Amino acid sequence: MNTPRASLRIAIPSKGRLRDRSVELLTRAGLRVRSEGRRLYSVCSETGVGVIFASSQDIPSLVAEGSVELGVTGSDLVREKGVSVDEHRRLDFGKCRLSVAVHVDSPYRVPKDLCGKRVGSKFPQLARTFFREQGASDVHLIEIQGAVEAMGPLGMVDAIVEIVETGTSLVENDLRELAEILRAEAVLIGTREPHDAISRDRLLRRIDGVLVAARYSMLEYNCPTTAVDRAKGITPGFSAPTIQQTSDPAWVAVKVMVEKRGLQSVVDRLQEIGCVAILETEFIHARL
Repeated sequence: MNTPRASLRIAIPSKGRLRDRSVELLTRAGLRVRSEGRRLYSVCSETGVGVIFASSQDIPSLVAEGSVELGVTGSDLVREKGVSVDEHRRLDFGKCRLSVAVHVDSPYRVPKDLCGKRVGSKFPQLARTFFREQGASDVHLIEIQGAVEAMGPLGMVDAIVEIVETGTSLVENDLRELAEILRAEAVLIGTREPHDAISRDRLLRRIDGVLVAARYSMLEYNCPTTAVDRAKGITPGFSAPTIQQTSDPAWVAVKVMVEKRGLQSVVDRLQEIGCVAILETEFIHARL
């Protein structure tokens, strides 16, 4: 079977916590991503962009070597691999932390207490650097790619270094966090020598439109003319609010972009100065 030639290739996780959000991101950016079944490669006929489903752990290396121009993976994996890539965007999903965890009944209180102990992790490089900085360079690190959380309760290791999202998995395995190593999230990375910089930049602009839409809403409201200056102080907008006179000279109509974070507080303040008919509209795509 002939595979269509792609002008630009982007690798996204084939499974796990980042896969669905990556597909959603690209779909909102106008790419038709076919991800059904065991299909691992898809070319969007409209844009000519090829989407490759790959292991999250492999994506940093694929991008660094130029096998693909762009990739979505965890910032923790980029640091673990130590590869030379450009971090184009932080994507505001897949947020987690990399932490040291021990059994709830263990005597260890600080990382240095693990000197000479066995520590299991999928992140040996980050773990090694962390323990060295904590004065525990003689920790015996064991690289584990399976269910790391199960190793502690079974007595196979004295501690683990693992990704923590909600902490539920640690509780279920009778573990507690000893120390946080770093915070991580999904990132969009790119090779430093793209084959087609024009196509890459076009896709980056599309993705920016999706990220902006996720951050802002459009707020529309009627404001007494006597309160316009106060309303502009509450909702200054991206550049400036759009203000139009209504049929009633005592009122103006205002349309303005507002960050979703803290939006309810903004609405409360507008009501307090007499604004009415306050409506929020969510964006699908927005370019600033």
